[in-house]
Amino acid sequence: MSDIGDWFRSIPAITRYWFAATVAVPLVGKLGLISPAYLFLWPEAFLYRFQIWRPITATFYFPVGPGTGFLYLVNLYFLYQYSTRLETGAFDGRPADYLFMLLFNWICIVITGLAMDMQLLMIPLIMSVLYVWAQLNRDMIVSFWFGTRFKACYLPWVILGFNYIIGGSYPMDLGGRNFLSTPQFLYRWLPSRRGGVSGFGVPPASMRRAADQNGGGGRHNWGQGFRLGDQ
Repeated sequence: MSDIGDWFRSIPAITRYWFAATVAVPLVGKLGLISPAYLFLWPEAFLYRFQIWRPITATFYFPVGPGTGFLYLVNLYFLYQYSTRLETGAFDGRPADYLFMLLFNWICIVITGLAMDMQLLMIPLIMSVLYVWAQLNRDMIVSFWFGTRFKACYLPWVILGFNYIIGGSYPMDLGGRNFLSTPQFLYRWLPSRRGGVSGFGVPPASMRRAADQNGGGGRHNWGQGFRLGDQ
């Protein structure tokens, strides 16, 4: 048990709380402590009955059973792997920026879920994080099941198809204008551990340094991706 506790405490903070909630909420539903009917995102209940907790519970809940347990565990693994890589890689030392990115993705997913009657949001949010990681590392060669290897930019689509097969049934440009800036209250709550320009959509520090070495002005090529650990 101490080994499990040490492993859990080693997970970066935001990923750790997200991972814990994604384990706890399905467990609560499975044990019947709260009826799963109150955990789904139902537009009528949210919009007309003012059950405002549903977008949150639908983000963490997944109906675990004999037919869905494997899909749940695989996506829990994706959450741990790619959220950890983002939080300790591109967003290392900038927890406020990472939390803001998650909140922005989540709001977009909730709006889409209400419009398209998506009752569970756990997998879409995990896929959004995986997509961001893949775009930041688009030229990295990754391995998937059975030894298949391909560029990371294709990984979200491979996993999307994988989820579709075993389950039955966001673009972010690097560079350009910084349309979204992390709110200041998040920096007061989650202070950065190092300086630099902050905000969701700002190129990673390694890319900014490369651009500075090229003279600062003119055009910058920020769309080639990078490997974690380069910054």
